[in-house]
Amino acid sequence: MELRHLRAFTAVAEELHFGRAARRLHLAQPALSQQVKQLEQDVGAVLLERTTRQVRLTSAGTVFLEHAHRVLREAELARESVLVTERGERGELRVGVTGVITWRLLPRMARAYRRRYPHVRLELRPSVFSAAQVSALIDGRIDVGFLRAPVPAGPLASRVILNESLMAVLPQDHPLAGEPEVHLADLADENFVSYVSMQGSALRDAAVHACFSAGFTPRVVQEAPDTHTVVALVGAAVGVALMPASAETLQIEGVVFTPIAGGVDVRVPIALAWRESDSSPVLAGFLATAEEVLPSPGPGSGEH
Repeated sequence: MELRHLRAFTAVAEELHFGRAARRLHLAQPALSQQVKQLEQDVGAVLLERTTRQVRLTSAGTVFLEHAHRVLREAELARESVLVTERGERGELRVGVTGVITWRLLPRMARAYRRRYPHVRLELRPSVFSAAQVSALIDGRIDVGFLRAPVPAGPLASRVILNESLMAVLPQDHPLAGEPEVHLADLADENFVSYVSMQGSALRDAAVHACFSAGFTPRVVQEAPDTHTVVALVGAAVGVALMPASAETLQIEGVVFTPIAGGVDVRVPIALAWRESDSSPVLAGFLATAEEVLPSPGPGSGEH
């Protein structure tokens, strides 16, 4: 039983005239008659009574017409669903997010994307560290990720969407807490609080590199698994820290965020990363939306 035979039968059943049905389907009348006969053979029943004066449905034809309409509607829905999916307008996208700043960027991006692709389901996969995001991308557990750059070369492609500044995080009673800026070299003798060294934190690496650039190695006396805990430990006067400016939104009592002076490059890039081999139209739509909503920063730009 073929869809073209069902279309031929429904056209004749609705027109009750082979000539009009043939014109409607842009078929020659003999070809239309042959398709209806073939359908009747497949079904095993006469569906249409034909005389020289009229065409009418048999009892079997009346019953079959209802099913034929249903099958053709489902076939059209299936075709439309495939086309919508191929255009990236339907499906699912697993998005990895990490860090306070990505949670600030994501709502803007998600609103724009959902306006354009309301039938795509965005599944958010939180992760504390960028290294976990990279592994999830490579393993195929997520499709795209917001993470701290740099992104390792290989199977992944990436684009920087923001350069965020690191700031000195000081206990509020620290001697430098009231200063408009802090030179990194002035923190050389301080105790530091930082992320756990074995968890692959791009922020920890950036902070250590900044200290190296200022001529010292930070003395880390306490490690913590996440940004909130790092800042809270600073508030408890365990030490100082270098954290992204977005961490200030946590509003933890007892800490002061102070810009870093002295010309040391203390920016941390935020990137959007994905598998370079992924040809999904859903991903392509997400990346195209991100190009407009989250364009790459210009040279020297950053968020403070």
